[in-house]
Amino acid sequence: MAAACYYPARIMISCSATTTTTSSSPSARPLRVAVVGGGPAGASAAEALASAGARTFLLERSPAGAKPCGGAIPLCMLDEFAIPRDLVDRRVTRMRVVSPSNLAADFSRALPPGAHIPMLRREVLDSFLRRRAAEAGAELVPGLVTSLSLPAGPADPYLVHYISSSSPEGAGRGVLEVDAIVGADGANSRVAREVGAGDYTTAIAFQERIRLPDAAMGYYDDLAEMYVGGDVSPDFYGWVFPKCDHVAVGTGTVAAKPEIKRLQSGIRARAGPKIAGGRVVKVEAHPIPEHPRPRRVVGRVALVGDAAGYVTRCSGEGIYFAAKSGRLCGQAMAEEWARTGAVTEAGLRRGYLRRWDDEFLLMFRFLDLLQRVFYGGNAGREALVEMCADEYVQRRTFESYLYKRMVPGEPWGDLRLLWRTVASMVRCGVIGREVERLRRLELQG
Repeated sequence: MAAACYYPARIMISCSATTTTTSSSPSARPLRVAVVGGGPAGASAAEALASAGARTFLLERSPAGAKPCGGAIPLCMLDEFAIPRDLVDRRVTRMRVVSPSNLAADFSRALPPGAHIPMLRREVLDSFLRRRAAEAGAELVPGLVTSLSLPAGPADPYLVHYISSSSPEGAGRGVLEVDAIVGADGANSRVAREVGAGDYTTAIAFQERIRLPDAAMGYYDDLAEMYVGGDVSPDFYGWVFPKCDHVAVGTGTVAAKPEIKRLQSGIRARAGPKIAGGRVVKVEAHPIPEHPRPRRVVGRVALVGDAAGYVTRCSGEGIYFAAKSGRLCGQAMAEEWARTGAVTEAGLRRGYLRRWDDEFLLMFRFLDLLQRVFYGGNAGREALVEMCADEYVQRRTFESYLYKRMVPGEPWGDLRLLWRTVASMVRCGVIGREVERLRRLELQG
């Protein structure tokens, strides 16, 4: 499906006009919200708000662009967010995890019958979600937000200043007057900076899209590969994920951002002959958050997706959490306005943050712990791959990943897993040290 953005002429906003308020009470008019950022988080928030009757402005600076991303989504997202099946490029049923010493674990034996991991291109998914938000009534505004004017009091509006890119003769400036703002503008969120939401650590994701010869592409028909090791990332992993007519080959790191190109060379070398003969058709890089921001709600401004820091450590997953947070936030704003005729910080904390944390905080903390335990060195990574071969580990992982729920473990299974983890860490400590010794000798030679 071709990636295309849809901007109906009827919803374009004058670049020189400022929306004016009326003298009527808030409850007598629709809620007005600016959603800044048109990825899965912003588009899902805009759709939820517009569907509830809010006047919604969805601002996106680069409608034709897309964040570098592996593109894997959990199976439950297809139904939960009504994603058409024809948007899916590949249905992965085989996942291979490769250790620093190139030992491989096929992470597929416990995949439930009929289940798969959908792979999509972000430009296709994002465009679809924005178009659906527009069909629900959101007004799409191609433009870059430059600043916010904060309200003097609880009943005063926010002013969103932006540079429009919709004018054919060049960019023009515009201002929107709104009751609330959703910041969905990524890891380097301007909305977060403008309201003082605090800083957080970001990683860098680097990815090449490589078009392979037909025979090589056939190898990746339903297979995705993950590589761990200090040569591909000191604190994350490298990937080879299949798309419609190419593979996405990339890596990410927080600890060695200046060395990202060296790490990318590492993942290309590890994939080796499997991607030989391929042609690079696109190179992409983008920051991704390492943990949630200190403040995700400030006044009547709420952050969602990457702007809020909703990317899991260990797995690096963010698409589902972006869309989910956007929808929860949009629903919370609309519900409070319908009930009280206002949007408040307390209401957003109660209706959005509390719901989000109740559902996902434990999962984020668990994955953060796994990252700390297994990604600290090659010994831990060897142990991780060894554990990935365990059928009980695979079953628990697929249950939580595919359907986004933390499933209670089986007491004896968890006890056996704990014992195996300790044994693997001890055994792989020796393996990891030997791998490091051999790599040093190779570099010296």
